[in-house]
Amino acid sequence: MRISTTAALAAIGGALVLGLTVAPAAQATPPTGCTTDAFGIAGKYGEFVLGDDVHSPDAEGAVAIGGNADFRGGFSVANELSAAEVDALPGRASLVVRGDLLNGGSATVVMKGNAVVGGKVTDRAVELHNGTFSQKPDLIDFDAEFAKLRSYSAALAEEPTTSGAQVRLDGNRLTLEGGDSGRNVFSVPADQLEKAKEVFIKVPAGATTIVNVTGQDYDMATAGTTGFFLSAGQDFVLDDKLQSASEGKVRAKLLWNFPDATAVTKNSQAAWPGSVLAPKAHLELGTAAPVNGSVWVASLHGSGGAETHHFPFTGCLPEIPGGKTPTPGKTPGETPGTTPPATGTPSTPVTSPSGNATPSDSPSGSTTPGTPSPSGSSVPGTAGGGDGDLASTGSNGTIPIVIGGAAVLAAGAGLVVMARRRKQA
Repeated sequence: MRISTTAALAAIGGALVLGLTVAPAAQATPPTGCTTDAFGIAGKYGEFVLGDDVHSPDAEGAVAIGGNADFRGGFSVANELSAAEVDALPGRASLVVRGDLLNGGSATVVMKGNAVVGGKVTDRAVELHNGTFSQKPDLIDFDAEFAKLRSYSAALAEEPTTSGAQVRLDGNRLTLEGGDSGRNVFSVPADQLEKAKEVFIKVPAGATTIVNVTGQDYDMATAGTTGFFLSAGQDFVLDDKLQSASEGKVRAKLLWNFPDATAVTKNSQAAWPGSVLAPKAHLELGTAAPVNGSVWVASLHGSGGAETHHFPFTGCLPEIPGGKTPTPGKTPGETPGTTPPATGTPSTPVTSPSGNATPSDSPSGSTTPGTPSPSGSSVPGTAGGGDGDLASTGSNGTIPIVIGGAAVLAAGAGLVVMARRRKQA
């Protein structure tokens, strides 16, 4: 069957137009403005502490400490990490201590991954199950990482409350309820949260939840908080290690943000679900129940059942390039890469909340918990983060189609010429 020149050109042109129309839809990229890696290096650690960490008996995830580690009550690290999570850590180090590691007569056991200590290890060597030990003070640039955390925390506090989100205090019961399937942002004054004996959070399964807590200190003991109950639309579930709403989907994307707090006190028999971002605060975990998530704090103390359980934060947070707030004309917190002035002298012994004194020759130069100061020198490290990739415009998939279309059109024209020559012959 012969095809006329006009029909051939029409077919080629139609195919080209169809390709230009349909292909960009197939090449579409997801919307920008959302990241699951907002915390960079810090996000890979269950405990990420700028100053001193006085803790026992264990942390299920990885631990990184910018000051001294006082584990004289015995401590184990990283038992719940997967092989991929270990590989993603800087130097595969699930325990990083920039200052001294104090063991006393107890053991510090690293279950998975390596251990890196910058200062002295006293009394007993670190016990490793399948990793190596090394001394290196600059594996992580804690000062730079916390500058970014403080700036990002302040920027998150500028996020507007989600339309329709409700915060209700009925007696001593506080309820936070949001219906957005993507992200729900709440703002709660610390003194209001302190009145809650029970906290109820209801959001769709898979939605990210940000609870911005305003104020300089928060203490659960004020109301004697007894439980955090989560719901993804069904019944509320009292959160614990072995049970959580929607198989942990609500807890995994729940973030408590304390941008201005200098002291956050758990001090409760209740497990605290979600991750805690309080980069200026001393976190007092008490002696009772755990945090079911990660903590990023200035200093930490806890013992007994006050562990950190390995439930990494997986929420999708807004991208704020350079740590700037979405509100024009305002710059929250410190500029990333800067270091706040030290508030103490390195020669002053550090007294932990438990009454134990740490050595005065610590390279961290930290002061009392709640006001840790970074070292006086700039510490090179492997700071991660940075601005996200630029948004795709969708044109990147069109260019090869145009080129291919031109080639098809040229080929079609050649066929037409050959057909005419044969006809003339």
